[in-house]
This record gives sequence, C-alpha cells and structure tokens, in this order.
Amino acid sequence: MIAGLLFLAGCNSDFTPKPKGFPRIDLPPHAYQPLTEDHPYTFEYSKAAVIKPDTFKGAEPHWIFVYYPDLQANIQLTYKPVQGSKERLRGFISDAYLLASKHQDKAFASKDAMVKGRSGQNFVLLEIEGDVPSHMQFFTTDSTRHYLRGAVYLRTATENDSLLPVVDYLKKDVMHLINTLRWKK
Repeated sequence: MIAGLLFLAGCNSDFTPKPKGFPRIDLPPHAYQPLTEDHPYTFEYSKAAVIKPDTFKGAEPHWIFVYYPDLQANIQLTYKPVQGSKERLRGFISDAYLLASKHQDKAFASKDAMVKGRSGQNFVLLEIEGDVPSHMQFFTTDSTRHYLRGAVYLRTATENDSLLPVVDYLKKDVMHLINTLRWKK
C-alpha cells in the first residue's frame, strides 16, 4: 500500500526528458612553435601537438604527422618534389582531389577554395562536411620544386555534433600552419 502511494505521488511531478548530451571537450589554448625538424619546408604548429614521422607503408621522406595526443587527431603532411615537371604536378593535384573525393559517400557538403596565405603562397583548401574522418584537406605548390598536401584526420567517432569544437579548433591550427608555411632553399 505504501509503495502504491509513493508511485501515485511520483506521477504528479513534472518530468522533462533531457536532450542527448555529449562529453565536454576541454581544448588547449592556441599557442604555436616553429618546426625544428629538417624538411624542405617549415611552419609553426600547435604546442598541443607533437611531430611524428609518417610510418604508413609507402611513406616517403618528409611525410609527417602533426599529432594531437589529447584530441586523438592528426594533420598528415605529405611532401613531394615537383622536379620541374608539369606532369608530376598535375598528378599530385589530381591525387589530392581523388583522396578528398573518397569521403563523398558520407559527406553532405564539400567546397574548395583558393586561399592566399600571409606569406603570399596560394593554397587550395578543401572542406568536407558530414560524418567523415577528414573535414579539411589542403595543398600548395611553388609549381616547380615543392608540393605539400595536408589532411586533418580524427581517430574518434565521426559524429559531427560532438566533434564540431575539435574540428573548428583544428581548422584554426591548419590556417596558422598555412599562414606560416615557407619553403626552404
């Protein structure tokens, strides 16, 4: 009988269902440091990241990861010497678009834009929206000697609602990398 009274009393309360929540992600402040490794390029990268060599099969010299251990994210950078060959350069650019297009089955929008960095270099910036592992990719070249492609990869679940703060944080770091990129002689 007492249980029945408690049950009826509980039915009169105002219950409001809670919306689905996501864990809070504490992002580090944006602070940068120069790349000190010996590569044909240099740039500034986040103090929240470490530089690691690319160890995937087929990785070439000067391929690196800007790795964010706390965010489980990478900016993968792949460098190719152009060697004055327009055909090689066309192939690299074609590959960049091909790699970005592999996300189309899960993307709901994509755009590419030409961006001029503060150093005067032009970049093609590819942004992909949707539940994809890479939301941002870019490439740049001086057209005769150097070509660099970058892609941001998240190693966690690809639910945009929960990862949007991380994606926005990494986009800002990519823009800083772009604006500080310089080719070495």
